[in-house]
Amino acid sequence: MNFRTKQTLRTGINIASLVDMLFILLIFFVVTSTFVEQPSIRLDLPSTRHADTTKLEDLIVTIDKEGEMFLKQKPVTAWELGEAFREAVRKRKETILILRADKDANYGSVVAVMDIARGAGLKRITALTTSGPGQQE
Repeated sequence: MNFRTKQTLRTGINIASLVDMLFILLIFFVVTSTFVEQPSIRLDLPSTRHADTTKLEDLIVTIDKEGEMFLKQKPVTAWELGEAFREAVRKRKETILILRADKDANYGSVVAVMDIARGAGLKRITALTTSGPGQQE
């Protein structure tokens, strides 16, 4: 009668201490980290079933070297420009005036167009520019 049991040798890595170390590291990083509250405005925006995308009808005025003004690729006078601006403002208050002036254009022509636009009620005026090798310092 042999009452002895055979002991099998278990080989492997005891991961209990490894789990303990990972848990301690996790606690360390949570405790030492700082949390910054980002200020923000909370909005609940209305939703619609059928959203229409509206395109702003921008006015593009081109001024060439000679100071000649073009609206929609057609030459116009200052008076016609004012009428077109007033009509655009009547149709849509948020109309934007985009000035495409030649770099050699008379500064007075550009200021005159801006003055006509302000007089017609246009609030937003922007100028188109290009960036590249032609820049002067």
